[in-house]
Amino acid sequence: MASALRVLGVDPGLTRCGVGVVDVLPDRRATLVHVGVVRSAPDEPIALRLATIAAGIREVLREHRPDVLAVERVFAQHNRQSVMGTAQASGIALLIAAEHGVPAATHTPSEVKAAITGYGAADKRQVQAMVARVLRLDRAPEPADAADALALALCHAWRRGHTAATPEEGALTPAQRAWRDAERLARR
Repeated sequence: MASALRVLGVDPGLTRCGVGVVDVLPDRRATLVHVGVVRSAPDEPIALRLATIAAGIREVLREHRPDVLAVERVFAQHNRQSVMGTAQASGIALLIAAEHGVPAATHTPSEVKAAITGYGAADKRQVQAMVARVLRLDRAPEPADAADALALALCHAWRRGHTAATPEEGALTPAQRAWRDAERLARR
C-alpha cells in the first residue's frame, strides 16, 4: 500500500492562526489527523503574540511530524494592519518549518479555493463544506481559520505533494479536473 503524505496547513493570523494536518494518499483520498487554532490576545505586545503562535505551530509540528508545511501566501488587502499581522504569522510558520528541516510551500487564497471547490472565487462557506466532504466530517471545522488550514493542506497535497507523473483520471476530483483543464488552457 502506498504511503500517505502528511501535510501541515497553516492559515496565518495574529488573533487566530489555523492549523490543520491531513494524510493524503497518492489517489487523493485524505484523512484528518489534527485541526485547531492557535490564539493570541490582541492586547498583548506583538512579540508575545508571535511567540504564542510560534509555540503553537511548533507543538503541532512536533506532535504530528508532517512531511511538508503549506501556508497561505500573503496578498494585498485594504487593511494594512491586517495584512501585516498575516505576513508576520506567515513568516513565523515558514521560519519554524526551516528550523525543523520541513519543506514549506505557499499557496494563494484563490489557488486553494480552486483546488478545493473548482472555483477560485468560492466563498468561505463553500470551502468549509468541501473540506468537510473531502475529509468525511459530519460538519465543517470551526472557526473558519481551522477549515482554511485544512484546505491549504489539501491543496498542497493535491497540487504538488505526490510525485506521480500523471494520476489516473478517476483519481481526480471534479475540482482537480477543472483546475488541470484551466492550467492547460492558460499555457496555450
